[in-house]
Amino acid sequence: MGNKIYVGNLPFTATDDEVRDLFGRHGTVTSVNLITDRETGRPRGFGFVEMGDDASASDAIRALDGTDMGGRPLRVNEAQDKRRGGGGGGGGGGGGYRR
Repeated sequence: MGNKIYVGNLPFTATDDEVRDLFGRHGTVTSVNLITDRETGRPRGFGFVEMGDDASASDAIRALDGTDMGGRPLRVNEAQDKRRGGGGGGGGGGGGYRR
C-alpha cells in the first residue's frame, strides 16, 4: 500500500482546503492535487491526496470511501501508477481502395 490516494466523485465546488481538512482527520496530509480541465480550468471531479505514511492512507481509505461530500458519495482508493504508452495509433488500413 502506498500513501497516495485517489479521490473520485468530488463535488465540483470542493476546494483543496476542504479535502485537506477531511483527510487530515486520519493523519498528516502532505499534498492535495485536485485535477482541473486544461482548457477551461474547471474542476474535473477527482484528485489525489498524499498522506504522511501508509497507515494513515489506509485508515483514510477505509473511513472515507462512500462518505458523502456535497451530496456525492466519494470514491476513495489507493492511487495507481500512471500508465505509460499504450493508447494510440489506429492502424487504419481498410485493405481496399476507393473508386
